[in-house]
Amino acid sequence: MIRGMEKGAKLVLLRHGKSEWNQKNRFTGWVDVPLSKLGVLEAQKAGKRIKDIDFDVIFISTLMRAQMTAMIAMSEHESGKTPVILHQGEEEQATWGNIYDEKAQENCIPVIVAWEINERMYGELQGLDKDETRAKYGAEQVKIWRRSFDVPPPKGESLEMTAKRAIPYFKEKVLPCLQEGKNVLISAHGNSLRSIVMYLDDLSNEEVLNLEIPTGEPICYRFEGQTWEKQTLD
Repeated sequence: MIRGMEKGAKLVLLRHGKSEWNQKNRFTGWVDVPLSKLGVLEAQKAGKRIKDIDFDVIFISTLMRAQMTAMIAMSEHESGKTPVILHQGEEEQATWGNIYDEKAQENCIPVIVAWEINERMYGELQGLDKDETRAKYGAEQVKIWRRSFDVPPPKGESLEMTAKRAIPYFKEKVLPCLQEGKNVLISAHGNSLRSIVMYLDDLSNEEVLNLEIPTGEPICYRFEGQTWEKQTLD
């Protein structure tokens, strides 16, 4: 397990594997669809690449495809620890899900669910076939909705709007864990992770438009002091 070999904490960003609607070429956004068979395989491969990092806490979105990716990836982990979702704000689940054995508690990794790192909400494009949408509205208009920084699709979110929820959440909830020396895994989505990488790599509004976050490919940073160093995983 990677701990104590070098100074600093590890941050791993993982975009979910391909979903059923990724494969069917549909705009997904906040529609809560599961992983496809290929997505499951991508999550397993990602898990093998991060199996030696000793995670202290995991952050996931509220959407199933990110949650499945995290759990499948962690099933490959060498630690043998159990990821346990914390149902914050759900009184019965939070209380009735208490762990009363100290050894069991020590063998768990807390998993925190946050809507702030959900995918960009695509509004009235959600569920539409992407090719049919280009035929209806024009390829240039669809490209603007998808790739501009501050132009949202009809009744949806722009990347700028997504960043305005994802980055503050990262600073408030994730960064303190890293400052304490904890290793963190975030399993989320293309646009919420683009927003976080925009902050980590200090990208401009124009530079982030060229950033692609591939499905099922973990991105690793080492955090020490106030600096971020991107690292290569085997």
